[in-house]
Amino acid sequence: MEVLKVNRLLSTTALFSSASTLICCALPALFVALGMGAAFAGLVSAIPQLVWFSEHKGVVFPIAGLLIAANGILLYRNRNAPCPLDPRLAEACKGTRVWSARIFWVAIVAYLAGAFFAFVAPRL
Repeated sequence: MEVLKVNRLLSTTALFSSASTLICCALPALFVALGMGAAFAGLVSAIPQLVWFSEHKGVVFPIAGLLIAANGILLYRNRNAPCPLDPRLAEACKGTRVWSARIFWVAIVAYLAGAFFAFVAPRL
């Protein structure tokens, strides 16, 4: 049971850390590209803590990358782990694996989008 808690915690932190890369870099660029820069400026004025992610992107991205990689390793290691014999619990177990994999790929896409807008797009 302890392994499940660690896996759930790691999956959640990986998802939220990859979301922080979007907040810092991809969403501001998207809002400006869509002509909604004033809306994003209003959001930042309402929640000034969002600026911290942009100011510390050199720390945010490596931590997010490590969390996502660790989550990927755990997903890979547990891909063939046995599920309970009870049919209802077995189906829930399999469904959880599918959703964990989907969330993992969403986190990777979010991380790559944030990395592009943080490090590649400014140099173009």
